[in-house]
Amino acid sequence: MKWLNLLIKYRLWLGLVFLALAIYTNMQAGFWPSFILYLIAVIAIVGHFLVGPLRLLQEPMENGDMETAKKILDSVWFPGLLLKPVRSQYYTLKGNLAMVDQDYEGAEEMMKKGLSLGGSMTKQAEGPNKLQLGMLCIQRGDMKQGESYIRQAIRAGLPDNENNAAAYLQLCSIMMNKREFRAAKDYFRKAKSYKPTTPQIVDQIKQLEKYITRMPG
Repeated sequence: MKWLNLLIKYRLWLGLVFLALAIYTNMQAGFWPSFILYLIAVIAIVGHFLVGPLRLLQEPMENGDMETAKKILDSVWFPGLLLKPVRSQYYTLKGNLAMVDQDYEGAEEMMKKGLSLGGSMTKQAEGPNKLQLGMLCIQRGDMKQGESYIRQAIRAGLPDNENNAAAYLQLCSIMMNKREFRAAKDYFRKAKSYKPTTPQIVDQIKQLEKYITRMPG
C-alpha cells in the first residue's frame, strides 16, 4: 500500500494543485467542466485537516524510528480540526513519544487529553493509557493517584499478559510500601499467573520474590 502512503503524505499539496487547476478550468471553460477538479481538491484538503497523516505512523513505530514518527505528528498543524477519534489517537501517540523522551509531564498532559475525548478508539486504549498514567504518577512520587489509575486500568481492561502482569506488580509494590503484606502477596501471585515473558517484568518478579517470601501475612 505504498501508493496510499504517498497519497496521504502529499494529499494537501495535491489538493492545492487540483484547486489551482479547477480555478484555471473554471475561468477558461466555466464551472461544470471544473466541478470534478474542485471536488477532488476539496476531498484532499479537507481530508488532510480532518483525518491527518496518522496512518503513516505504523511503519516508523514498528521499526522504532521515533524521529520519523515525531516528524509525522509535527506535520499536523491544527490538531483541533482532527475528527474526535483521530484527535484522541493523536494525543495518545504524542504522549507515548513524550515518554520515550522522558518528558513525563508532557506525556501525562497528552494522555489525559486523549482520554478526555472518549470514543471507541479511546476505549480500546483506555486501559494501557491509564496504566501508563499510573506509572508516571508513581515515578513522581504520587502513589495515591498512581494506585487509582492502575486500578482503573485493570477495570478498563488491559490487552495482554505483559500489561496485566505489570499492573499487578505495581499494585504489589504499592501494597508493600503501605505495609499491607497480604494484599501485596495476592497481587504478586496474580502478576505471576500471567506468565509474562518481557525480560524487564521477569526480572522485577525475581527481585520481588526475594522479599515476598519473607513478608508476614
